[in-house]
Amino acid sequence: MADIDTRISSTNNPRVKDVVRLKNRRQRDVRRVTVVEGQREAARALQAGIVPQEAYICPELLAKGDDSEVESALRELAGEASMKLFTVTEPVFEKMAYRGGSGGVLLLIPYLSHTFADLSQMKTAFLAVIDGAEKPGNLGAILRTADAAGVNGIIVTGADASGTDIHNPNVIRASLGAIFTVPVIVTTVSDAISWLRDKGIKIVATTPAAAEAYTAVPLTGPLAVVMGSESMGLGRAWLDSADMQVRIPMFGKVDSLNLSVSTALLLYEAVRQRELKT
Repeated sequence: MADIDTRISSTNNPRVKDVVRLKNRRQRDVRRVTVVEGQREAARALQAGIVPQEAYICPELLAKGDDSEVESALRELAGEASMKLFTVTEPVFEKMAYRGGSGGVLLLIPYLSHTFADLSQMKTAFLAVIDGAEKPGNLGAILRTADAAGVNGIIVTGADASGTDIHNPNVIRASLGAIFTVPVIVTTVSDAISWLRDKGIKIVATTPAAAEAYTAVPLTGPLAVVMGSESMGLGRAWLDSADMQVRIPMFGKVDSLNLSVSTALLLYEAVRQRELKT
């Protein structure tokens, strides 16, 4: 049986220091463990069947949030699984928390691991491809939009040691836990293109140089909307492989939109067209 109600009151406790180290990406990558903060985020992780390695609860902060469901679920899980559950004081929780306002719940979970096989049951593919995303908040917001729009999955390319990190705790927080509801596959550009081609999924690439607006092209049927970073845009491989290139009309002096905003426009135009077709 797991440890239940082990109390931690010192910010110098080795476990506290261990959690704090996970604010560093290298530490996360070495251990393949990341941090989930917040009651909604934790609830969605548990609903997705994820068993945390460790869980930390601050009763004082939980009381402020008036949410006992997550606490009850964690206590039940600690009693039947190999998960360690700890209660901590406010100063301890504040030291461990990646961001403020976490609601008194913090989980350590193993890295998520999705592959193209997780998308094998799609009836009609509706995917978003994000290439070279630079900001965790943008990726998290895209996940929320993808969940709301009914996207089957997100393919992330251009992820390297200095680029996109889907396990950044800020991605999880910004997604409000949607990272646990929408499969995210991290892969190379070449492998993504090969898989999309093999499955007969139409590739729609966004670029300011495109002749047609995104509202003027068909976005029905098996579809992958491909979005590039705000600073670099899409690489040549995506542009050369696209079945269609589209642009978002810009009428002001600013030459680019926020990546999450641009993605939302494309995805919801696809939703609109698909609803009209049904």
